[in-house]
Formats: sequence, structure tokens, C-alpha cells
Amino acid sequence: MVRTLWLVRKLGDFSSDLVGEGDVVILIQDGVLRFPTRKGWYACREDAQARGIAIPEHLTKSYEEIGELILRSERVVIW
Repeated sequence: MVRTLWLVRKLGDFSSDLVGEGDVVILIQDGVLRFPTRKGWYACREDAQARGIAIPEHLTKSYEEIGELILRSERVVIW
């Protein structure tokens, strides 16, 4: 189970200091402009593709996978 699922929509307004053990961060919308470099961080596959950004498959989650994570998370925060 994911403790907190962070859905980050924009660059620059999210502090990674908020992310705790067992949390997952998904970069969505314009958030995908920042490359997911930390463990537990992913980019939305469809949002990256729409912006022409090539992110390795293992660092992306599809909308369907994000929906499943939402259901399995104790808490969801949209930033």
C-alpha cells in the first residue's frame, strides 16, 4: 500500500521535503517537464508523450496505473 500519493501538476511549487517513506510521486500535466530522478518518482506516460518528452518506460505510469495507485493509497494529495 502507498502511504501518500502525490500528484504534482506544476514545476517549482512542490517541495520534495514533504515526501516521506512509502510515498509515491507522480508528475502529471506540466509537472512532467521535470525528470523523475528519485526513487518512487514517476511521470505520467501520456502527459510526457503529449509534450514530446522521452522518459524511460520504467519511470512512467499510465493513467490506468495512476488510477489503481489512487485506490491503493491511504491519502492522495494533488499539488
